[in-house]
Order: sequence, then C-alpha cells, then structure tokens
Amino acid sequence: MTLPVTEEYHLFCKRAERRAEVRDDRTGRVYRRELPIDYYETANFLKLSGENMDGSVSQIVFFTPRGVERVKDITGKGLDHDRCGGHGHE
Repeated sequence: MTLPVTEEYHLFCKRAERRAEVRDDRTGRVYRRELPIDYYETANFLKLSGENMDGSVSQIVFFTPRGVERVKDITGKGLDHDRCGGHGHE
C-alpha cells in the first residue's frame, strides 16, 4: 500500500538497535543483549516493534490525540456531524 507523502501523512520508518545490560549483584558479571527495534511514525501513531523472549514479534502502539479521534470516528464513536460539509444525508 502506498500513501501520498504530504505534510499530513509524512511517514517515518527506522530500524535501530538498543543494548540492554544487566549486572548480577552476586557475581558482578554483566550480561548484554543487542535489541533490534523498528519504529513507524505517522501523524496518528507511533508503533514500536521488536522481539520478545521467545523470538516472536512484539509490538506496542502509542496514539496521538489526533489518532485517538480518528479511531473514534471509524468505529462510530466520534462526533455525529459532517466535518467536510455536504456529505450529510438529505
């Protein structure tokens, strides 16, 4: 699917790696793990993707206030009026 790239729909996709370090208090040994993280950002949400402990994909999505309003609209819980004008039933 290709979305038009405008100011409103400008997309950001990036792959990054983060390092997690844990020190065992008893032994003093440090364990490190590289964690690849993908993120996808629009004006409506930010989605972070990575792997969980068993290697399967895990994702979390953060909605912007605008994104929350759009979800309400498409699920029928938004405002009950025509934002564009001219699309109402006559």
